[in-house]
Amino acid sequence: MTGRSVRRTAASVFVSLLVIGLLAACSGAGASTESSAAPSSAPNVPVTTGEAAMAAVVAAHFEFTDVRPRDPSLIGQSSWWEARPASGVGAFVVQVYQGWGDCPAGCIDSHTWTFAVAPDGGVRLVKETGSAVPSDLLRPSGQASGQPDRIAVGIAGRVTSGPVCPVEQNPPDPACAPRPVAGARIRVSDPSGSEVASTTTDDAGTYVIALPPGDYLVSGDPVDGLMGTPEPVAASVTDGRLTQVDLTYDTGIR
Repeated sequence: MTGRSVRRTAASVFVSLLVIGLLAACSGAGASTESSAAPSSAPNVPVTTGEAAMAAVVAAHFEFTDVRPRDPSLIGQSSWWEARPASGVGAFVVQVYQGWGDCPAGCIDSHTWTFAVAPDGGVRLVKETGSAVPSDLLRPSGQASGQPDRIAVGIAGRVTSGPVCPVEQNPPDPACAPRPVAGARIRVSDPSGSEVASTTTDDAGTYVIALPPGDYLVSGDPVDGLMGTPEPVAASVTDGRLTQVDLTYDTGIR
C-alpha cells in the first residue's frame, strides 16, 4: 500500500469514528429528554386490568378512593370510574367522573378527569373538564368532615396477595402479578398497642385512613382463602402528607 493510500484510509476511518460519536451523542440527548417526561407516579405493579389501572390512579390521587366502577344500570350514579385499553398513551385510559346537583335527574354540574396509565403503573393526567368540584365531595372514608377535599395527613396503601404462579418467571409474567385483596380489614394501632382506627380495602385493594401525626403500627386481619396475616408495618405520619403502607398476604402457592 502506498503512502497516499495509507493517508486516505486513515482519513476515512477518522471521519467514520467522528460520525459514530455524533450519532451516539444525539441518541444520549434524546434518551435524557424522554426520561424527564416520565409519568409522575409508578407503583411498579404491572397493569393488566382496568381494576389495576384504577388502583394506580388511586395510589396517586387518594381523593378517588371511594369512587366506584361505572354501573350503566344504576340511575343517578353521581361518581364513577371506567377504564379501557388504549395503545400509544398507556396500558389503559381511566376516566373518573364526579357529578352533583339533582343527580337522579342527570346531575346539574360535573367534573371529569382523564388519566393515562402506563404498563408499569405510571399515572399521567391527560385532561380535566367541567366545573370546580365542591369541597365536600370526593372525601375518602374515614376523613373528618372538616378536612379539605384532598386528604393531607394519614396512612394509605394497597393490599395484595401472592405469589400467584408456582414458579417465578424471568422476565416477570404480568399474569403472575400480585392480586388485589378486597374486603380486608386493616387496623392501625398506637405504640402502646391500642387500636386507633380501622377500615376495609375496596375492590382494587386500596385503603386510606385519616390520622394525626405520630407513630403507628399497621396490620391486617385474616382473609378467607389466604394464609395467615401480613407482617405488621411500623409507620410514621407527619403533618401535610400521606404515608404509604402496602401489605401482602400469602396465597400459599409454591
